[in-house]
Amino acid sequence: MDRFYSLGHSSIEFHFKQSPRDFVVEEIPLYEFSGEGEHLVLFVRKKSLSTLELVSILAKYLGIQNKEIGYAGLKDKHAMTKQYISLHKKHEEAMEKFEHENIKILSKTYHNNKIKIGHLRGNRFYIKVKKVNPTSAKKIDEALKNISDFGMPNYFGYQRFGNDGDNHIDGEKIAKGEKKERNPKIKKLLISAYQSHLFNLWLSKRLEINNLINNFQPSELEALLNMPNDEVKKLKVQKHPFKVMLGDIMEHYPHGRLFDFDGSEEDLERFMNRTISVTGLLCGKKVRLSSGSAGVIEKEFNESISEDGARRYAWVYPTDVEGRYLSEEAQYEMNFSLPKGSYATVLIEEIAKRKINEDR
Repeated sequence: MDRFYSLGHSSIEFHFKQSPRDFVVEEIPLYEFSGEGEHLVLFVRKKSLSTLELVSILAKYLGIQNKEIGYAGLKDKHAMTKQYISLHKKHEEAMEKFEHENIKILSKTYHNNKIKIGHLRGNRFYIKVKKVNPTSAKKIDEALKNISDFGMPNYFGYQRFGNDGDNHIDGEKIAKGEKKERNPKIKKLLISAYQSHLFNLWLSKRLEINNLINNFQPSELEALLNMPNDEVKKLKVQKHPFKVMLGDIMEHYPHGRLFDFDGSEEDLERFMNRTISVTGLLCGKKVRLSSGSAGVIEKEFNESISEDGARRYAWVYPTDVEGRYLSEEAQYEMNFSLPKGSYATVLIEEIAKRKINEDR
């Protein structure tokens, strides 16, 4: 799908390909491991393997079931990634003899509990893009500064939608009863891709509205957005690049409770200060829906789905953002950290202002 981006520059030409040399990810754990307990925690470096492939290789080597190995999140296959996994301590001696050309155990410790999905704070990334001329490098510098200062939209990356990018199509058919899928894991995966697709469509619509607010006068916007003039004027003067609407559901950041935005100046200030953020809908059952003007827009992207719904941050804040231009090599290197569930490739697309999966 064509999407709206948050940054104002024209698209930047460079070449990006996910590979272990140019795409490195390091997991940031949710908590410090205790150093004692019945679970062996291994810090593992892998390349050109998905997390599930890593788990399968280790389970086969140890003669155990995949589910006996704990991990906090799924890491990219086309990358060099470092992540924590947990095993029962009884496998420690066997793991000391483990060897694999694409897997290296970097360190070990112990903990009282098994690592579970979601037990991570975020990820630290190193990314290199190529064929960068000096003009493009300056534009990348400015884009990274803008993202560091104000944050970025939290789209789902292309990886969410399968190798062919069309998992959401089957997910929609399953959700609407037009197609059957007997495997419950695959069914959930495909429906999740459909929920993610609708979220991305909604977020793109909100960024399109942001663009209109920035480029038109309140008198013109009243008709374009079908909103009262006084509300349009308040949107127009908001300092943040993402314009928060009456009825938006906010969440304390980087985690916390949900609450409705009622136009409070204090909440707008907190949004600027990164202590709260706006959320979007992953449609389904048992989920809180936005109201007011925000609810009118959200309703367009809300489908009846048998899976549980959720709210997802629509706007996130990369931290420790760094960039370096290597002029002789015509390459640009960048480092940044993202909260869990956010995609580094989305940040690259925000900078490029175009899809990058065609570069692969």
